[in-house]
Amino acid sequence: MRMRKKKNLVPRMERCAAVHVEDGFFMRGHWRDLLPGATELRVELGCGKGRFTVETAAAEPEVLFIAIERVADALVVAMERAMAAGLKNVFFVVGDAAALPDYFAEDEVDRIYVNFCDPWPPKRQAKRRLTHHNFLQLYRRVLKMGGEIHFKTDNGPLFEFSLEEFPQAGYTLSQVTRDLHGQGPQGVMTDYEAKFFAEGLPINRCVGTKIPWEALLSEESPSDAGTPQ
Repeated sequence: MRMRKKKNLVPRMERCAAVHVEDGFFMRGHWRDLLPGATELRVELGCGKGRFTVETAAAEPEVLFIAIERVADALVVAMERAMAAGLKNVFFVVGDAAALPDYFAEDEVDRIYVNFCDPWPPKRQAKRRLTHHNFLQLYRRVLKMGGEIHFKTDNGPLFEFSLEEFPQAGYTLSQVTRDLHGQGPQGVMTDYEAKFFAEGLPINRCVGTKIPWEALLSEESPSDAGTPQ
């Protein structure tokens, strides 16, 4: 669903200056300066309106969260949620997943969240999927060894595709489930996830952990691919 453009976007963004990082490239290698003593640095790709971002950050105040979203009209809602909650450990960037190594230095990130990204169903568009091995190799450049990617989706074909891609990019799989909330709600939900859960749709989830691995030459740079919802 396309986000409706907000006429008052600029003043709303300005009011959220305390949690908005205008130049993510400038922060490369220095993100922890925003929360000295942070136990971890976690990145969410495609935070949308920020329900997952804000609730997760509120539950773990010692962790530094950086949320990246390419749609400013969605990001401003997420930032307003963070401001209303008075959070000091979460910051937001208007950006794209393909630019991740330009935002973060090598081994700077402990965990990446990829929640309900665009499944790009046509086979010819597989390389746009954020769990394609080209993207997964890109994430390796910023994740520390042993760092994790937490992936959730309602799309079954995308999930099965992703389970094949993770090992091809140097990740071990764990916590694989095709019905995360089958025995009741588990963890913090995104806005999309809460809607799908209410409709009785099963949620798929897995964790990919970075391990030592010798990368193959990538077929194509993901620089022109899309970001999650």
